[in-house]
Amino acid sequence: MAEPVVPAADRGATRIADRVVAKLAARAAREVLGPDTPAGPYGPVRRGEAPRATAAVRVPPGTDGTGGVATVRVSVELGYPSDIGAQCGAVRRHVAARIRELAGMETSEVLVAVERLHSAHFDGSVSGRVR
Repeated sequence: MAEPVVPAADRGATRIADRVVAKLAARAAREVLGPDTPAGPYGPVRRGEAPRATAAVRVPPGTDGTGGVATVRVSVELGYPSDIGAQCGAVRRHVAARIRELAGMETSEVLVAVERLHSAHFDGSVSGRVR
């Protein structure tokens, strides 16, 4: 005999942990800035340290798995010279979109912190002015 089907609302709620949202955010930032991304309209892409993220789920998702709200902080390292503002904006938009898509949550804030800038001029392998 088949078990009766229980409606989703009666089965309980889905809880998405802060660390899961943080991993989604770091992955989304990697998709924009990652080592496989060619240098595009924003300038050179940093090859090395992967973006890191922290998150705090402010409002948990409802019983249908949607409607949660999270605050996210993403730390990145960028190539220089480049359009830093455009890169941060691209990360902010993509992180918010991917969290909405994958976790069904909105983001009340996506803070992008530039931890380090990398340039061949900084390590001495290239001489001259940075433009």
